[in-house]
Amino acid sequence: MAQARKIIIDTDPGQDDAVAILLALASPDEIEVLGITAVAGNVPLPLTQRNARIICELAGQPEMRVFSGCDRPMRRKLVTAEHVHGKTGLDGPQMADPVMPLQSQHGVDFLIETLRREPANSVTLCPLGPLTNIATAFERAPDIVDRVEQIVLMGGAYFEVGNITPAAEFNIYVDPEAAAIVFGSGVPLVVMPLDVTHKALTNRARIEAFRAIGNTSGRMVAEWTDFFERFDMQKYGSEGAPLHDPCVIAYLLRPELFAGRHINVEIETQSDLTLGMTVADWWGVTDRPANALFVGSVDAEGFYALLTERIARLP
Repeated sequence: MAQARKIIIDTDPGQDDAVAILLALASPDEIEVLGITAVAGNVPLPLTQRNARIICELAGQPEMRVFSGCDRPMRRKLVTAEHVHGKTGLDGPQMADPVMPLQSQHGVDFLIETLRREPANSVTLCPLGPLTNIATAFERAPDIVDRVEQIVLMGGAYFEVGNITPAAEFNIYVDPEAAAIVFGSGVPLVVMPLDVTHKALTNRARIEAFRAIGNTSGRMVAEWTDFFERFDMQKYGSEGAPLHDPCVIAYLLRPELFAGRHINVEIETQSDLTLGMTVADWWGVTDRPANALFVGSVDAEGFYALLTERIARLP
């Protein structure tokens, strides 16, 4: 059997972040989660680190190490998304406060220490929120950049364009300077933009499949998606809501479910009009070198089958 892939999840939970974390924790044969670093994004940092611990306990893994990272973007004021995720970030079901401890080490220090300790090119970073923690680590410790195997992240858009401004996707918009550092780092990037996540929509049958599993995790995922999808259905007139962040973990488990192009992606950091835009050269009209696999399609049925099968493994 192949060795489990070592990853660090960097996250701002978020109901869809929660599903992504559960998918990773339910897949220990393929994925070894070295730790989870929380960042401010969907909600402020005190809530994202709390939510990350709630999710680990839900998965029956209170021994998982959760670290608190950056509480604001590198050079800007924090923008949050309670209008999507609710005031806690995990609105929907009632959730008890976590019992497991928060690690005392700062999340950025954990990233640096882990990437220096583990063999070079053996750790994949999986950012599910703004890229503040990753970029701060890269800026503070440039020696770790070449040690990262790959970054698989959720962020950006091309055809779909923005969900927080007309031009920008939320994760990139919150900290565009951090995104520019990561996209310019030279680390191999796989990007799950809105273009792919909006092809992986919930619907009634998919949500009821989670509920029908009969375990606590399945019920929680159903209740989270019940809450989460209302905003998107109203906004887009769609049948359901995109489960953005689980696409990152699903790609690690089943890359054949996804297809995209290796292209150049630059981050707009100057314009008031298009701040945070992922300027994706999908058609190859510039001579800028490719720096990211920009994913454009997903087998949605296969994606939800994988999610349902893995959530069924949890308590």
